[in-house]
Amino acid sequence: MKKKVLATLVATMAVGATAFAANPFVDVPADSWAYNSVVELANSGIIQGVDGVHFEGDRNITRYEAAEIVAKAMAHEDRANAEQRALINKLADEFSDELNNLGVRVSNLEERVGNVKLTGDARIRYMHQKDAGQKNDNSWQFRTRLRANAMINDRATAVLGVNFNTNFANEKAASDSDKDKFYVDRAYVDYKLGGDKNWDIMVGRYDYELGNNMALPYGETFDGAQLKYANDKFAATAGYGKFREGDSTDIKTGYGELEGFFGGGSAAGSAVGVYYNDFSNVADLDSLWGAYTSINFAKKWNVNVEGYRVKGDSGHANGYGAKLQYGKAMFSQPKSWDLWVDYISVEDGGADDDATGNWRNNVNDTKSWGVGADYTFAKNAQFQVFQTFNNKVKSTSEDRDELTRAQFVFVF
Repeated sequence: MKKKVLATLVATMAVGATAFAANPFVDVPADSWAYNSVVELANSGIIQGVDGVHFEGDRNITRYEAAEIVAKAMAHEDRANAEQRALINKLADEFSDELNNLGVRVSNLEERVGNVKLTGDARIRYMHQKDAGQKNDNSWQFRTRLRANAMINDRATAVLGVNFNTNFANEKAASDSDKDKFYVDRAYVDYKLGGDKNWDIMVGRYDYELGNNMALPYGETFDGAQLKYANDKFAATAGYGKFREGDSTDIKTGYGELEGFFGGGSAAGSAVGVYYNDFSNVADLDSLWGAYTSINFAKKWNVNVEGYRVKGDSGHANGYGAKLQYGKAMFSQPKSWDLWVDYISVEDGGADDDATGNWRNNVNDTKSWGVGADYTFAKNAQFQVFQTFNNKVKSTSEDRDELTRAQFVFVF
């Protein structure tokens, strides 16, 4: 891509007619066709040239350099009209992988005021497990989710999400749990507080999952309100509401979580955290507290360990899990992949099988090993496979039949 073409395009979109300061580039003469655009871009901080002195407008630029120009133009998006913002958004979509993967951090990358962005995913899944009473025995399932993200202003976002899944069951013979299901699983407003926007409050229906990524006790739809402070080193979360799925439907809880990040920040680095639940309307269920750590090491390795305790009037139940992973399959990077092994041990009363976010059918009263792999075979398309082994009922040490799970996942 020619630098002069992109520069003129971005200048037309992002800035209006203003008085220019001195030309900072010795190789852009005053009689050049691009003089006004180049000088205005430089004065606005959108371009810096090659070495601060030369512009080199005739050479081709890399996609990384183009992404940097787009990122800086987006930082000046408040000076553009609606038509110009639409063009800036097109450029941002074109260079979205570079902006994300190369770590170009722009505060308004997701803050396109006045726009509604639609995202979603589709999953085709096969599961096999023969345990008595199990919902899945040679079962196929299709699920699709759609998310509408609307920018209300530079601080407020509204999100609406719908979820449809079917087990391809005979409706006349199927139980309620096997029938097609369509429901609203996201409906919330998120508002940034304070000048630095590190504070935000979220109110409505959202996903509830304390801890890191194993989601052993809970990982489900939740109606409530949440206040959070977060930066690259630390996050604190507090909220209150009630569950909407599984056996825990309408259970009310207040929750809190403290997390620390290191070695790359919250998005890419390692983390440690502690969390707590207080249950206010459930007999024989008082509280839950837990802790986790996620450590990246040797470039491509990650280990995640999590433990918690559920406390009730008649005693307590413990649960913990660990996962070791090599590599990372990313939807934006074709041919990326990972391999992992995990282990869980959860006492009876330590989880709700209908509400857990773990990939197994059984989590409560279970000890189990698992292995899996994820492979991005095309952009935004992955194949994922999961397999348990040495899968047992924890309280009796009886064998559970092993679970096999394979799925194609597409995001858009």
